[in-house]
Amino acid sequence: MKSTVVLGLLGVTKDRAPRGENRWDTWRPSISIAQQDDLEIDRFELIRQEQFQPLADRVERDILTVSPETAINQHNIAFRDPWDFESVYADLHQFATAYPFDCDNEEYLVHITTGTHVAQICLFLLTESRHFPAKLLQTSPPRKRKTEVGSCTIIDLDLSKYDDLSARFREESDHARTLLKSGIETLNESFNDQVEQIEHVAVSSKAPILLMGPTGAGKSQLAKKIFELKRQRHQTDGVFVEVNCETLRGDGAASTLFGHKRGAFTGALQDRPGLLKRADNGLLFLDEIGELGLDEQAMLLGALEEKRFLPMGSDTETKSDFQLIAGTNRDLHTDVSHGLFREDLLSRIDLWTFHLPGLADRREDIEPNIRHELDRFAMAHKRRVRFNREAQTLYLKFATSSAAPWPGNFRDLNASMTRMATLARNGRIGVAHVQEEIKRLETAWGRKSGLSQEQGPMGALVAVVGEEFISRHDPFDLVQLAEVIQVCQKSPTLSHAGRELFCVSRTRRKTANDADRLRKYLAKFDLRWQDVRSQ
Repeated sequence: MKSTVVLGLLGVTKDRAPRGENRWDTWRPSISIAQQDDLEIDRFELIRQEQFQPLADRVERDILTVSPETAINQHNIAFRDPWDFESVYADLHQFATAYPFDCDNEEYLVHITTGTHVAQICLFLLTESRHFPAKLLQTSPPRKRKTEVGSCTIIDLDLSKYDDLSARFREESDHARTLLKSGIETLNESFNDQVEQIEHVAVSSKAPILLMGPTGAGKSQLAKKIFELKRQRHQTDGVFVEVNCETLRGDGAASTLFGHKRGAFTGALQDRPGLLKRADNGLLFLDEIGELGLDEQAMLLGALEEKRFLPMGSDTETKSDFQLIAGTNRDLHTDVSHGLFREDLLSRIDLWTFHLPGLADRREDIEPNIRHELDRFAMAHKRRVRFNREAQTLYLKFATSSAAPWPGNFRDLNASMTRMATLARNGRIGVAHVQEEIKRLETAWGRKSGLSQEQGPMGALVAVVGEEFISRHDPFDLVQLAEVIQVCQKSPTLSHAGRELFCVSRTRRKTANDADRLRKYLAKFDLRWQDVRSQ
């Protein structure tokens, strides 16, 4: 059996009683603990201030009178101000940190009936955070006769032991994950695991979050959902501010983000607070953060670390405490090696990094996303549209096959659903609608890839790198690079292209990182995956 140890503050008012035998007619919470028939206390750790030692000595003697087997230790804590939360919490935290807890052999109860309300709150918080590895002990005075010892209640803060609470927490977590997925019951296991982790990070941390993935993978939508989740949990009282860094150029970039003072530059006719200030106490989403200039990156790093920055033309710093979510379709680590992105900024925003897969890597989720897109269409146009069975089978067969690369990801799917739903005059998408849409998609994707039959691999190479590049490289290298680019433009992801290009040599390696090998090959020519795909 483990020993039972009580840790409690001396009640300078509640534990005080008249001297003599009449003191037993007064209910005193610390002494009543030792009087409980169903609670045996092996040791009492009594915490008091030095000036109240005489009272603590009387309480100790009375506890020994009713429970001689209880050992009592007195601990002096010099509370500077028993009503100042910061100092009381710091003193009790220091006590908890220094105390030699032995959880293998002892069970601990923290008495929260005595002490100031501030001290009681601090004891609760330190027990909830497991600084005191204990349960709470609450004592209550007798209801009728003063000579009775009163009652006590033990409260276990391990919420996992409460079935109803655990079920409620699971429901909240399920609701949060559904919110982050926009209500779509996705089937991709790795994506669902990632969303579960994002949900936990979103409600547990204010650190920056980096969302990586191809254009149209849903980074902006996910950032908005994270903000909604934090607002539901009352973790933010600011606003959601979104900016696409691709639209920021020159002086306008710094002005848009950090603001400016009147006269800071030509055209600055009045003060402008900037988006970082607007995001104070809220969430700032910088989409395509890799497009920021190096100067703006340096200013952003300072704002993240110091929570203050200098607007253009100002000598006075502006304060702003915001959470940053950054999105990018670029490989920022490669950009760092090429001097295009600051390494210190990447280190600052790379604490929580999530790679959102493209639609081609989540083909099992195409069907539920089709239903979602049709529901969105119905809400926007007040008209419900559905597939007939043959049309749905035909569309799903195409959409989930390798013939559909989905380079625009969910934007392509949204556009496709919108076109067919609009053309379905009787509310039913038929086979003819699907056949027409498939041709339209194949034509559009063919134009984007720049790979017509007449053009061939070398034509695709010229479209990507230009004529001047061709003149600076050997034909041998150009032929190989042209083949690589052709495979890349036909592949939905970097990993897919790598697997195809290294299909033989990868079998002779213990670990095959095809995406990294392909990324490094392209980097030799100062090319990135996004450069190749953009053509």
